[in-house]
Amino acid sequence: MVDLHDSVAVSPGCSRYGQGSGSSNNAKKTSKKTRSRRGKRGRRRRNKKNRNNKTPPPFLPPEAEEGNIEYKLKLVNPTQYRFEHLATQLKWRLQEGRGEAVYQIGVEDNGLLVGLTEADMKASLKTLKRMAEKVGADITLLREREVDYDLDRNTRKIAEVLVRKVPDDQQVVNYSESRTAEEICESSSKMITFIDLAGHHKYLKTTIFGLTSYCPDFAMLVVSANTGIAGTTKEHLGLAMALKVPIFIVVSKVDLCSRGTVERTVRQLERVLKQPGCNKVPMLVSNPDDAVTAAQQFTQSTCITPIFTLSSVTGESLDLLKVFLNILPPLSNSKEQEELMQQLTEFQVDEIYSVPDVGTVVGGTLYSGVCREGERLVVGPTDEGRFLRLKVGSIQRNRSACRVLRAGQAATLALGNFDRSLLRKGMVMVSPKMNPTICCQFEAAIVLLFHAKTFRRGSQVTVHVGNVRQTATVECLHGKDELRTGERAVVRFRFIKHPEYLRLGAKLLFREGVTKGIGHVTRLLPPSQNYDQNQDQNHDQNLQEY
Repeated sequence: MVDLHDSVAVSPGCSRYGQGSGSSNNAKKTSKKTRSRRGKRGRRRRNKKNRNNKTPPPFLPPEAEEGNIEYKLKLVNPTQYRFEHLATQLKWRLQEGRGEAVYQIGVEDNGLLVGLTEADMKASLKTLKRMAEKVGADITLLREREVDYDLDRNTRKIAEVLVRKVPDDQQVVNYSESRTAEEICESSSKMITFIDLAGHHKYLKTTIFGLTSYCPDFAMLVVSANTGIAGTTKEHLGLAMALKVPIFIVVSKVDLCSRGTVERTVRQLERVLKQPGCNKVPMLVSNPDDAVTAAQQFTQSTCITPIFTLSSVTGESLDLLKVFLNILPPLSNSKEQEELMQQLTEFQVDEIYSVPDVGTVVGGTLYSGVCREGERLVVGPTDEGRFLRLKVGSIQRNRSACRVLRAGQAATLALGNFDRSLLRKGMVMVSPKMNPTICCQFEAAIVLLFHAKTFRRGSQVTVHVGNVRQTATVECLHGKDELRTGERAVVRFRFIKHPEYLRLGAKLLFREGVTKGIGHVTRLLPPSQNYDQNQDQNHDQNLQEY
C-alpha cells in the first residue's frame, strides 16, 4: 500500500493581518503589518522549538477497560499482594491483545502524562520485567519521551513498553543461525503472513479473490518510487477501501532514483489519498518514533494512512517498517474471537492440493467455531447442491503441526483419500449440525461504483463474496429499470453455474470490464423456492441501511 506525509491545514483568513475592510491611515497599516511579521517569526521559532523537543501532548485518551493498552503511573517496589494483582492484570491485557500488550509507564488512568524520574522509571521497568517473566512474556522498550509539566521543571519521562507472550520452550529466536522455516515458525511468538497479490491488471480477479477470501487484517500497497502511481495503484487502493481493509503504503526502490523523484511520488500519493473519494490522512514515517506512532494511530483511526519510503537493496528505512509490523496488533480482539469460537464450525476452502503420502489437502480460513483432528464435517455445495461427509486428518498452521484450529486462523487440513475432483474453491466445510442453506439466487443492496453506460436487467457480472467467485446474471432491480454510476438499488442476482453457500450481511463486490460495484447480501433464495414478486419485503429499508 502507499502512504502519504502530513499536510498543513491553514484556516481561511488567519494570515491576513492588517487587511481589514475599514479605512485607516498608513501609519496604522504599517504598524499592523510589522506586528504581523514579528508574530509570525515568533510562532515559527516556538513551533521549531516544539518540533525539536518532540514534547508529547499533556494527555492521552483515557484508559479503556477492554483492549491491550494499560496505563501505569509507577511500579516501584510493589508488595507481594500488589505484584500478584499486577501480574493477573497483565495476563488480562495479553489475552485481550492475543499475546501482546502495550504499557504506558508514567501515565495516569485519565491519560495525564505525569512522567517519572530516572530512578522511578528504572525501578518501574524492572518490576514490569518481573511481571512479564511470571506470565511467560518478555518486554521491549519502544520509546521514552520527556515531559516537563511539573512545577519544579525537573526532567521526567514516560515510557512505552511492548509486552509479548513467548513460547514456553523458546525465549529468544536467533535469525542469524541456519534455521528452517518450520523451526522459526515453531519458536516465534508472533507470525505475520504476507499474501503476495498480483499487481498487473491481467490478474485482477486473483487480487480480488485474495482480498475477499483470505480476510486480511491489513493491505500493504507497494508503489515503485521511479515509476510512480500506475493505473492499477488507484484500482487496488479503491478495492481495499471498498472492502474496508485498512491500508498502509510502501514506496520501494528509492535506491534507483533521486530524492526529488521519491518526493514527487509521495506527493502524487498524497493528492490521491486526500481526494474526496478517499479522505485519508497520509502520515510519512521517517524515524522510529514515527513508526511507533503510526502503528498506534493506524489501528485506532480508519483515515490514517502510514507511508514508508525504503529500499530492499540498501536496506534504507527497512527497519522502520519492521518496527511498525512488530507493534501492529491484529484487528480482532479476544472477545470477538471468543464469540466466533462459540459458533458452529465453518471452514472456507481457498486452495486444494494433492500431497504425496498425505492425499487431498485443502487450505483456507476457519471463519467460526473450533476444528480438531479427527472431526467429521460436511463439504459443499456440489454442482447438484449437496454436501458430502468427510473426516479431518492432520492440521498444519504456519508449517507446524496443530491439533486444534480456532476461529480466525488459517491452516491446511489433510483429508486423506477424499476425491479431490469433488472439491473446488468457494466451497465450505461445516458442522453437520449447521444444516447449511445454499442459494442459486440472492439479493444485495449495492452501489454502482462505475459503469460506462447503464446497469440493467440481463447484465452479467463476476460476483465476489468471501471465497465465492462466480458469474451471475442480474434478474431484476427493485424499484428501478436501470442504474448509472453512483446510484444505489436492491438487486437480485442469479448464479449461472451452480448454487453457492452465502451468509447474510456478507460483503459483496462485482465487476465486468470497467463495471464495478460493492454491496452486501440482504436475502438468500434457496434453489427450491419459486420467486414470487409479491413476496418482496423491506427492499427500501435494505437500501437505506446500506
